Amino acid sequence: MRRSLARLFSTPAAGPVFLGRPLPASVTIVEVGPRDGLQNEATPIPTATKVELIERLAAAGLPVVEATSFVSPKWVPQLADAAQVLAQVRPRPGVRYPVLTPNMKGLENALAAGSREVAIFTAASEAFNRANTNVGIDDSLRRLADVAAAAQAEGVTVRGYVSCVVGCPYQGHVPPQEAARVAQALDQMGCYQVSMGDTTGVGTPASVAAMFEACTKVVPVSRLAAHMHDTYGQGLANILAALQLGVATLDASVAGLGGCPYARGATGNVATEDVVYMLEGMGVSHGVDLPALLGAADFVCGALGRASGSRAGTALARRRDKEAGAPATPAA
Repeated sequence: MRRSLARLFSTPAAGPVFLGRPLPASVTIVEVGPRDGLQNEATPIPTATKVELIERLAAAGLPVVEATSFVSPKWVPQLADAAQVLAQVRPRPGVRYPVLTPNMKGLENALAAGSREVAIFTAASEAFNRANTNVGIDDSLRRLADVAAAAQAEGVTVRGYVSCVVGCPYQGHVPPQEAARVAQALDQMGCYQVSMGDTTGVGTPASVAAMFEACTKVVPVSRLAAHMHDTYGQGLANILAALQLGVATLDASVAGLGGCPYARGATGNVATEDVVYMLEGMGVSHGVDLPALLGAADFVCGALGRASGSRAGTALARRRDKEAGAPATPAA
């Protein structure tokens, strides 16, 4: 199952060369905006708005759109309508709609809602795990192994997330070897891919590269993904570092939406528009229709009543509006 699904993802085939290093010829962008981007919003968002956002993103050519999370409404009330969202989304051929399932109850609810792909998560930080789940890394992994096994028994594919891979709001620095150890554990559970997340955005290209270099010693680079937040303005630079090491799957959030309800100070993911703009300029294939993506960003920012957090998206929208003679899109 994992092997067949992996064929749907980009492999780090030789592509453009940047500063003496070959980049992947193509990448897969996993759009996490409907889940990671919206989960921290305090004002309730109508289910219909979430569904339309998901469908707009799929129509823009994003092959994977993480739709929602089956987490306890007590902790993330914004996503209490997870089952309704999945029921209302009209699946687009060739697009996958994974959901986050933090525990066995979440998996049961996701299966009941008809989900065929789930994601599980833990952290590379002992302190972060204990502060948020009351167990350490090893106990967390044991719990997730049960969830992964139960999902696979139902023929459901599983992706893994590792949070706090270079830094933690509680313990500070996270050694690369610890991030690699957790990634390896998720890989051995049968996760078809492990996404390495700089949850609070404290990483730099140096720390992110060191982390991925450690991970690729124990997990094939084709089964790793980069999930970067832009809290300190390092998101794109960190993605470029990952690309130079052969990572060919990138998580991103439309309009730079996002944050983590369990990590104080975490701001949005790197914006999908910024990632697409950079890839376009570097000659890396991505399959995303940028004008349609800008339309999805306009839609969600209008629904939330805020400006986009994407610098490329804002600049491109201004140019688009100017050429069309329309009112300029406000700056972030």
